Amino acid sequence: MSERNAIRVGIGGPVGSGKSTLCLTLCRHYGKSRNMAVITNDIYTKEDAQMLIRASALDADRILGVETGGCPHTAIRDDISMNLEAVDDLQSRFFDLEFILIESGGDNLTATFSPELADVFIYVIDVTEGGDIPRKGGPAIVGADLLVINKAELAPYVEVDLVQMHDDCSAKRGERPFLFTDLKTGREVDNLIAWFDRHVLFTDVG
Repeated sequence: MSERNAIRVGIGGPVGSGKSTLCLTLCRHYGKSRNMAVITNDIYTKEDAQMLIRASALDADRILGVETGGCPHTAIRDDISMNLEAVDDLQSRFFDLEFILIESGGDNLTATFSPELADVFIYVIDVTEGGDIPRKGGPAIVGADLLVINKAELAPYVEVDLVQMHDDCSAKRGERPFLFTDLKTGREVDNLIAWFDRHVLFTDVG
């Protein structure tokens, strides 16, 4: 029986938006039941990988940190060789991996994943960056398979109108889905998991 290729899930977004928290959320939900792994990208450290290891997100050997040494966009879009090597490393360690989360280093609205690296693209922003972010658009806002607007419960404290943000997301994304989450409190995590089941694992969730 030949080994299948793991589904690669690219997770992008600005620094502090909640990418690592999203990875941790998915690891805690699927880590016991699914054959999965994580790759994190940082410019000069492996800080995000170490955070996941300290949190016991998965066994440590299932989490690889990539030090990109430069622009985070390059490592996920232009010269993806380091990430492809990390993918190959994990697939050689674990037979029949189902999926690999690939977390980008902190990036901006122009960031996208090369289709040769990621099969699915999740983009994370948060309300503290400003309610006008969806209206400004950009390739990630418009084209990600799922847009996650995180820290929604902080909206009243930063004077962000979630109704207007919702309308702006609808206008920019059309039929593409988006969720207003708070990954720390669990807001919309059930719907996030349901989306992941359908669009990554292709599981019938009824």
